[in-house]
Amino acid sequence: MSIIVKPYATEHIQSAIGIWNEVVRDGISFPQEEELTAKTGDEFFKSQSFTGLAADSDSGEILALYILHPNNVGRCGHISNASYAVRSDLRGNHIGEIIVKHCIKKARELGFKILQFNSVVAENIHARHLYRRLGFIELGTIPGGFRMNDGSFVDIVPQYILL
Repeated sequence: MSIIVKPYATEHIQSAIGIWNEVVRDGISFPQEEELTAKTGDEFFKSQSFTGLAADSDSGEILALYILHPNNVGRCGHISNASYAVRSDLRGNHIGEIIVKHCIKKARELGFKILQFNSVVAENIHARHLYRRLGFIELGTIPGGFRMNDGSFVDIVPQYILL
């Protein structure tokens, strides 16, 4: 399978919200609790600095997505933030690595100087391993910074990479 990353377009809303909402429902990595509808999802994806879709270049099937946006405003507006979602049936195929690398490149192109993740769940070892391999620096641990679906609290590990 050959994968391309392309900009989000409304024609892909059903695939995009399907992937996004699956991660929201899992309740183990995204802070959001409400699922997106076609209307709210289209508005959300279009409101980002960039929303990238990973697609199979042969079939056009959407496999994953990411959103990229400022982490803050004003004097901190040069710091970006991103979220990544890969279809659960395709995880473990290095699609996450493709979209994270694309996101880093896109953040540079858009003039951001830093890519920061505020709340990487400590138990998300696959993401943390990937981020470390790509050069991200972990800033420490915030005890109990994330509430899981079952109501328990787990640690988060903020991190960043200079662009």
